Amino acid sequence: MSYENLSLIQGSGWLFRDLDIHIGPRDRLALIGRNGAGKTTLLRLIADQIEADTGTRSIKPGTKVVMLEQEPDVARFGTLIDFALHGDDAPERHDVEAIADQLGIDLDREAARASGGEKRRAAICRALAQKPDLLLLDEPTNHLDLSAIDWLESWLSRYNGAFVTISHDRTFLTRLTKQTLWLDRGSLRRQEVGFGGYEAWMEKIYADEAQTAQKMDAKLKIEAHWLERGVTARRKRNQGRLQKLYEMRAARAAMMGPAGAAKLKVVSDDVRTKSVITAENISKSFGEGEEKRTIIRDFSLRIQRGDRIGVVGHNGAGKTTLLKLLTGEIEPDSGTVKLAKTLDGVIIDQQRSLMQPGKRVRDILAEGGDWIDVRGTRKHVQGYLKEFLFDPSMIDTKVGTLSGGERSRLLLAREFARASNLLVLDEPTNDLDLETLDLLQEVIADYDGTVLIVSHDRDFLDRTVTLTLGLDGSGEVDIVAGGYADWEVKRKSEPGKAKAAQKLKTPAQKPKTSGQSRRKLSYKDQRDYDGLPARIEELDKLIAHHESELGDPDLFTTDPARFSQLTKAIEDARDEKDAAEMRWLDLAEQVENMG
Repeated sequence: MSYENLSLIQGSGWLFRDLDIHIGPRDRLALIGRNGAGKTTLLRLIADQIEADTGTRSIKPGTKVVMLEQEPDVARFGTLIDFALHGDDAPERHDVEAIADQLGIDLDREAARASGGEKRRAAICRALAQKPDLLLLDEPTNHLDLSAIDWLESWLSRYNGAFVTISHDRTFLTRLTKQTLWLDRGSLRRQEVGFGGYEAWMEKIYADEAQTAQKMDAKLKIEAHWLERGVTARRKRNQGRLQKLYEMRAARAAMMGPAGAAKLKVVSDDVRTKSVITAENISKSFGEGEEKRTIIRDFSLRIQRGDRIGVVGHNGAGKTTLLKLLTGEIEPDSGTVKLAKTLDGVIIDQQRSLMQPGKRVRDILAEGGDWIDVRGTRKHVQGYLKEFLFDPSMIDTKVGTLSGGERSRLLLAREFARASNLLVLDEPTNDLDLETLDLLQEVIADYDGTVLIVSHDRDFLDRTVTLTLGLDGSGEVDIVAGGYADWEVKRKSEPGKAKAAQKLKTPAQKPKTSGQSRRKLSYKDQRDYDGLPARIEELDKLIAHHESELGDPDLFTTDPARFSQLTKAIEDARDEKDAAEMRWLDLAEQVENMG
């Protein structure tokens, strides 16, 4: 598929102008850009859902293009299966149900009562079952839990077609993409490296622009300075914050009991005075009789001032319940939760309920005025908007005209201005662009109080939290000093717990028929079955490392031999990875058939 001289006017000016796009049959493209840059609009143009003002579109006859919308519209359907099977381009029912079984979604659920995660799963079932040649994914991991994200990553890694994805999930992008499209200030750049090499490429371009602008007029100098200060310098500062985070994790780990213990030891009387939330042997169950299910069992934790707590687990594992217990919103069945008398919390929910379309930006931030109190400091609204990457001229813009990411960013700006010592963030990364995620990381690091974060964004957790609470649905809660990656290491070191968690989150398998025979894999097959997942993971890391080095725009001219060497190494690693994945899938199918 190709677009030439693509242009689109939005409002009073050009959203983008004279863009050229080519998408090959096996491309894996990350579409990167700030909120409001036009990423979703560009996907809709590629999908032929809207028309460009100028430009030509050419596509190979018979190519099927399918778009996974950021917000699937299920409201007009009775059930989720009705939504998945609607329209002239409806997929086959058995294909939809097969994917739904793997994703663990009941498509007979009433659409009006479906959660965000259920709507997203239903949309994935519909999109993938249509068997597209080109798949357009707009924030595909939004509202998905960790097991669903893992499944989607696995499916896309085996997918034979091309895809273009918009995502804030760095881990998702790094693992899957091989090329990058960067939509920036109305122009589109393409680089033949995956997301692993994007940031180095982007920073080099900004640095070159800043150097060029020094020879131009003052206005351009100011813009270049803003770019350098707002992007490159911010990442450099965050490297220092990451070092501080590692030190905090090490200090927290030193306060914990033996590995696997759920209760943190108190090392001094001073620690007790710093405690803001103390949970002692709390348990919580729902249901009665045979339907009774224990969500939290005998859990103890002392949360101190300044802690950054991440809560992870698949949907239904009890993350929200644990959060409500710790903040005093609900009472435990047994045990106690004590909150500091001075605790003053701010909760930022997933629904963004404050973002009423008819209100202006200044209405949200300053109740219609020009000034806002930011944790005791008076600031002009336009100046405060710049701190959250908004153009100050947007002060009177209606909320309804903002993109989903801009609305989320505006809500963060409003809530972070309030004086508080406890911040509760429920899926804060949904709809945010990568630069805003860097900003959010910075704001959390500088926040004086305690932070509780529920998130499925693995990279974000690794960059922000000092403790991770991991739930597997059994009632047990792992406490790990560190982020998501540290929790994953702990789970892998406890095979029994990992298997129990997998059993809880995987749909029940159909019973084996009597005609199925029990056999064993050969020694070589068993060795490959056990060892290939680790090898595939090694290859993913190798590809990302090479792509990061290849992201240097000057490498081709300064060291063409190294450029060729890296290109060949990436190609060989991808070929090996593809072969390893196919081999493992064949073996997994054999194992399943053996029962």
